[in-house]
Amino acid sequence: MKTLTMGSLFDGIGGFPLAAVHNGIVPVWASEIEAFPIEVTKIRFPDMAHVGDITKLDGAKLPPVDIICGGSPCQDLSVAGARAGIFGERSGLFMEQVRIVKEMRDADRQRGRAALDIRPRFMVWENGVTRS
Repeated sequence: MKTLTMGSLFDGIGGFPLAAVHNGIVPVWASEIEAFPIEVTKIRFPDMAHVGDITKLDGAKLPPVDIICGGSPCQDLSVAGARAGIFGERSGLFMEQVRIVKEMRDADRQRGRAALDIRPRFMVWENGVTRS
């Protein structure tokens, strides 16, 4: 059986990569813009590449992975926040995750992959919105 690979968007301190390694999945790359979380993940996952700001990434140029995970900012979705919804300035970054998945899948098709071989096969989106 092939080992699954994963890319992590809005990586923070590496929650998705940590869950991945505990389940036999290899984290290949991560996107994060905050310096401290990047330093934490460099220590915890020394073999994981850091690819930078999600808004500047081209999914066709990223190393293809089986799973893309991400937890976009939730301030615009929170009852305590601006309530601007999914298209708010911060929570709208979710659409960047969708864009990267589409670009990566299109690139795989252009490389001749088809059907279940097209990557990523899965996208996981986490959003920590709580209601009181």
